[in-house]
Amino acid sequence: MQGKRVLVSGAAGFIGRWSVPALLRLGYEVHAVLTGDASREVPEQLHGARIHFADLLEEADIDELISEIEPTHLLHFAWIATPGKYWSSAENFRWAAASEHMLRRFCAHGGSRAMMAGSCAEYDWSRVEICDEALSPLANDKGASPAGAAAVLSPYAACKIALQTTLAEFGRQENLSTAWGRIFFQFGPHEHPDRLVPSVIRNLLLNREAPCSHGRQVRSFLHVADVGAAFAAVLDSEFEGPVNIGSDERIALADLVERIGRQIGRPDLLRLGTRPAPPHEPLLLVPAIHRLRDEVRWRPRFTLNEGLSDTIAWWRNRLLDNAGAARPG
Repeated sequence: MQGKRVLVSGAAGFIGRWSVPALLRLGYEVHAVLTGDASREVPEQLHGARIHFADLLEEADIDELISEIEPTHLLHFAWIATPGKYWSSAENFRWAAASEHMLRRFCAHGGSRAMMAGSCAEYDWSRVEICDEALSPLANDKGASPAGAAAVLSPYAACKIALQTTLAEFGRQENLSTAWGRIFFQFGPHEHPDRLVPSVIRNLLLNREAPCSHGRQVRSFLHVADVGAAFAAVLDSEFEGPVNIGSDERIALADLVERIGRQIGRPDLLRLGTRPAPPHEPLLLVPAIHRLRDEVRWRPRFTLNEGLSDTIAWWRNRLLDNAGAARPG
């Protein structure tokens, strides 16, 4: 192949930005797509990439972008991700349609490999605890119990499942190499402050109580820089189909927040059991990662403790910067 040109959509997002340094290290010419206009601040992780601004919900913008770049590879993250809204928003259907259009235009302009971002929400949480890409039922499977299906098959999950099916079938018909990354639980710099890890970190750094649920839920967490690097590794491989993007280091949420408390030195401010746990979430929900580990041959850079230390340091610096900016001159 004459050079590897990758279009990264959602490149300023929480995960997308961390795929860019890894892609640059792998020798790609990276074209990072951001929403907004040229006055927008470009994340530091995108330095070295070529920056484009486009509204990817507009077909004309997609057409112009693909025609200009003619990418050989596509790494598609862009989607609605607003906490508290993305799960049930009708915007999911618009993003699914826009993603299909992008895929068709990418293929029509000679693209050879496409990878898109999915979610662990695609699995049927009422029937699975350890999620295996080949064996575990998805949330739209007919065997799901009515209660489980009603709780899990949100518009977000439904649109992701449908898009993964479209991607795989389109790839087979058009001889296009495709992969789909199912993201599990991640944390790190730039995460929305209302999410679990940053909310606990911020409260403790500000010497405030940190309310949490009972914490018996068992999950696996991966530093966001590793999530981005894993996507880059899969895209650069010959792997086909869905692959879980996660960690094999399982931990109860109570243990997770207690590790944060110990690192910051304020475990006394943790308040386990003061928030209700989401009723539809199972106690155990973790990925099988043998495909990522054995077929893609990818390993994370951060251990969980190292990732937490990095994230705490980032939030500490951010809070100090904000405090300095707030002081009168």
